[in-house]
Amino acid sequence: AGSFQEAGVIQQAYNLNFPLHVVPASCTQCPAWSAFSVSSPAIVLETVKQAGAGAEDRPEAVVVRLYEAHGSTVTAWLQTSLPVKEAMLCDLLERPAAQGHLPLEQRGLRLSFTPFHVLSVLLVLSR
Repeated sequence: AGSFQEAGVIQQAYNLNFPLHVVPASCTQCPAWSAFSVSSPAIVLETVKQAGAGAEDRPEAVVVRLYEAHGSTVTAWLQTSLPVKEAMLCDLLERPAAQGHLPLEQRGLRLSFTPFHVLSVLLVLSR
């Protein structure tokens, strides 16, 4: 019932095509942990990968690629438990965008999307 957004079609499609795999924990009291979360159901975190050559050969960097999937204009917060010391928008070749530095706020990184927009974010991690 309702729209594809209300029905959660995109999330269900990901669940079908990329099912979670259970990995036994090494301890019985391990706390729950999540590397990333996004505040809006309209935003899909599609990729997390080590930064490549376009990212100025930074082995301490990762690239996160997200897209807006509902055809809406939305502002979302990307939160991570990784030790990020610097964040910037980058192009699809992972080259930092001019004036693409993102402030690290308590809620995470504030990202603005237009309908079906793809954003790539380069995260430089503390060692």
